[in-house]
Amino acid sequence: MSVINQLKSLFQTKSKPRENVPVAKLPHSSYRFPEVSLSETPRTIMVGSAQSTGIERSHNEDSLLVFLGNTASHNTIPSFGLFVVADGMGGHRAGEIASSVSVRTVANRFLQETFLRLLDEESLEKMPPLLDIMRDALQDANRHVVDIVPGGGTTLTTVAMLGNQLTIGHVGDSRAYVIRDESFELLTRDHSLVERLRELGQLSKEEAENHPQRNVLYRAIGQGESLEVDVETYHMPENASLLICSDGLWGVVEEREILKIIASSKHPQEACERLVSAANEAGGPDNITAILVHFPSLEE
Repeated sequence: MSVINQLKSLFQTKSKPRENVPVAKLPHSSYRFPEVSLSETPRTIMVGSAQSTGIERSHNEDSLLVFLGNTASHNTIPSFGLFVVADGMGGHRAGEIASSVSVRTVANRFLQETFLRLLDEESLEKMPPLLDIMRDALQDANRHVVDIVPGGGTTLTTVAMLGNQLTIGHVGDSRAYVIRDESFELLTRDHSLVERLRELGQLSKEEAENHPQRNVLYRAIGQGESLEVDVETYHMPENASLLICSDGLWGVVEEREILKIIASSKHPQEACERLVSAANEAGGPDNITAILVHFPSLEE
């Protein structure tokens, strides 16, 4: 059976229910703009990022973006941030252009629709819900890649932070995790053939990790004019970290080693650099990208 026919048959079958993650997910209907008291002091959020071409690849097709801001004044506004990882594909320069175009498109949409509005009370009142902005931003990225890079594509995992809420937009098999103590919780779903087979109970986790078609995606930026995007909003976790990474990290370094590195690092930047080094030491078969955001407890 061809890959296309296999994918069609998979989506005619219902998958097993996904296990709930401990991070509190907000129903789409309950989303509202975060309220901040005038006396509130912004939490000290720490961020790190690192990237490598890897050992076996000749050029880098991954892109990342980190944007973080807060205010402390009479008219305090919520802390805000945007964290994006894109893993390009398509060969030659198609992948690197597709990932770069996607990241820039999402950043531009959020800057215009969200972050600049935070500085203008009149514009703020007209701001659409973050869920809608996120969905539109990823769909814009898809249209731009289709127009600019025919034959190119990319994964795209985006996390927008506003006050105590995280809104995640996701397509492909880059991943977003919440890491707290020794727990490692996946917030995104891989849009890959093997993950779909695993969800249906046709593959074990171990079989999926070594499947010859583990890199085949059924959903990615640039695959067609229309695009279905996974979008969810969560409460910001306390005393926890958010890891966003490409499969050059999570597909190479085991979860327990990732946890060990993060727990023993003094700062997210140190952790990201060590994570990338660990992926290269394990062979570095792909480009490697990692963003780590640490959210302190309210008392810190």
